[in-house]
Amino acid sequence: MTPGDEHDYGESARTDESHGYGGTRLRLPENDPYGGARRGGRSSSRSLVTVVGVVVLLIAAIAFANRGGDDSSSTTASDGPADKPNPTSTTASGTKPVASKSGTIPVGYAHDAQGAQSAAANYAVALGSADMFVTASRHQIVDTVYAPAVAAARQSALDTAYSSETFLSNIGLDNDGTAPDGQTFVSRVIPVGTKVTASNANNATVEVWYTSLFGLSGEASTNPVSESWFTTTYQLEWTNNDWKITDFQQKDGPVPVGRDQQASTADDMTKAVEEYGGFTYAR
Repeated sequence: MTPGDEHDYGESARTDESHGYGGTRLRLPENDPYGGARRGGRSSSRSLVTVVGVVVLLIAAIAFANRGGDDSSSTTASDGPADKPNPTSTTASGTKPVASKSGTIPVGYAHDAQGAQSAAANYAVALGSADMFVTASRHQIVDTVYAPAVAAARQSALDTAYSSETFLSNIGLDNDGTAPDGQTFVSRVIPVGTKVTASNANNATVEVWYTSLFGLSGEASTNPVSESWFTTTYQLEWTNNDWKITDFQQKDGPVPVGRDQQASTADDMTKAVEEYGGFTYAR
């Protein structure tokens, strides 16, 4: 739910094991849609990795600085041990996750563990979207997904992070957070699964494992769309008749082994992003 981690598609992507890509093979299109820009000097690539990596971790740092509450009173979820949920604990139940939305974000979850999982998955999608880079939509997202007690502090910290012209420029975005003409900015989170690790009447701890797409798609892009894998643990509180985020922690992985597939052209990637919409997630 954060800006995705930038990854070099060249040699460094195969050798940088700290990002979980050591030994993974990736074939580029025969006609490089980026004009060889991605194969530039290592210094510029690593500089961008550093800048984007800092922002990937920035939101987690903000959460740590403002974290509160004590999970000591929480109890293990009733549907299985914390480290190994019952095989049926995350199967589809057929229950509709929500009945309403705030803007584009689903809200109004059930007051139970299943509702907490649905909330965490949908909030992860919102916080990892391209809308977080535009001030007005970012404010709406933060006000919707965070508990009122922490929303203001998160708002201020995120405004500072996302309004940095240096950061936006290094990603390739204009100062207002939009993509240059002829390019499409991609920042999308796709949840793979969720797990409740602790819960009580009004609090829940939910892990969301997801893949993230991040970059600029277009013929002139020097930051092609790449994928990353993360697990974010959300602390949720039942407030104002809904589940809201009070804190979170993010970590890399689990990262699957990549297949030897040819990367799509910039045109194909842009079409896919524009034509395939997202989902409302349920447990």
